[in-house]
Amino acid sequence: MKPLRVFSNSPIRSSSILGTRVVNAKGDNLGEIKEIVIDPRSGRVAYAVVSFGGFLGMGTKLFAIPFGAFEYQITESDLVASQYVLNISIERLKAAPGFDPDNWPLMDDEKWHRDLHDFYKFAQYWT
Repeated sequence: MKPLRVFSNSPIRSSSILGTRVVNAKGDNLGEIKEIVIDPRSGRVAYAVVSFGGFLGMGTKLFAIPFGAFEYQITESDLVASQYVLNISIERLKAAPGFDPDNWPLMDDEKWHRDLHDFYKFAQYWT
């Protein structure tokens, strides 16, 4: 799919983000956005939780990825459709810190947040 616009400044509903496809710069499918995590103090979107791997919902691993690391892309084929581009290889995503859908990390663990941002080499949203 050829990108129509790389960035959009128009606000979008969270419900339109859930289920959106995530690809890397090569166009490889990395999964889809399953959840949005919001910092209740700042009102910022902290993370998008992406599902990757598995078959028919079994063996799926979740990854919390800093939301600012994504590039929102609207495709030419359908102006309603969109995808998020994450500049990461499939191999690097496989090595990323992930978690089981039934065992989420503690979101109040500061070390977890810092380690996550360090892994993705993305600035901490709270600084």
